[in-house]
Amino acid sequence: MSIAPYIKEIGRGKDGARSLTQEQAYDLMSQVLDGRVTDLEVGAFAIAMRIKGETTDELAGFLEAVQERCVPLRPAAPMVVLPSYNGARKLPNLTALLALLLAQDGVPVLVHGPARDPGRVTSAEIFHDLGLPIAHDGSDIPHAWARQEPVFITTEALCPPLAHLLSARWVIGLRNPGHTVAKLIDPTRGGAALRVCNYTHPEYGKALATFLQHTRATAMLLRGTEGEPVADPRRLPKLDVFVHGVARPELSAAAQEGVLTELPVLPRTTDAATTAMYIQSVVSGEKPAPASLMRQVECIRQALGQWTQRQLAEMTA
Repeated sequence: MSIAPYIKEIGRGKDGARSLTQEQAYDLMSQVLDGRVTDLEVGAFAIAMRIKGETTDELAGFLEAVQERCVPLRPAAPMVVLPSYNGARKLPNLTALLALLLAQDGVPVLVHGPARDPGRVTSAEIFHDLGLPIAHDGSDIPHAWARQEPVFITTEALCPPLAHLLSARWVIGLRNPGHTVAKLIDPTRGGAALRVCNYTHPEYGKALATFLQHTRATAMLLRGTEGEPVADPRRLPKLDVFVHGVARPELSAAAQEGVLTELPVLPRTTDAATTAMYIQSVVSGEKPAPASLMRQVECIRQALGQWTQRQLAEMTA
């Protein structure tokens, strides 16, 4: 079978391209993930979607196909998912710190992403230097949660076909829909995960908000720090919380405005070892945590509390 008919629809250029239905998008992505298409078709798909952009229905279909091929998780309590796919460039990657601050309260936290990324410092490297667990498969994850530790799993272990699709970037030089979908994965498949979703461009934030509402997701949406799902340690970004697809302003936080009067104490370099030492000093209480991260943690805790109360009410109704 070929995805050529789909490419013909989406590959007509920015103004002439037609969007796919959710069912068509699911079929297209399923064929790509299962290796039923040629490398040439994968490249054409990636470039066509890069030009056209994904609609809500297309994202929903792509995500459905990806999640079916992920390691399934069934946490005993609502978990927090932190997709970590960009790493550090100019600022330290503090995704592991966010994960630790949440896990200290017994929240099951899963961080997923690549093990390595040329020119960037990944969360996997920081987890390693912190001595935090890195899961080889789904069976490793509950053991880490039982110790109130966050756990990292590579995309290759979480969803091998998606990892293969993401690797096309190093051949064609462009990101593809797999990179967007990777940041939206719910390994519980709609069961019990609060996803922290981030964006870099404001217009894409609007598209993701529409997607979260359409799919009735429970999630936090923010403009991430260099593409990571963690609040900028220097200035709090807007944090939008959705519970079952409904925007919850009372659980969200407004962006910090005005001139910064002081900057938090941050590591001078972004390498994994230095970042890990800084994170350890914050967790031990030696150094204060950035206020923006603590506000993000507070919003997530409140969202989890409201979500859990609603679930219990529905079970006893």
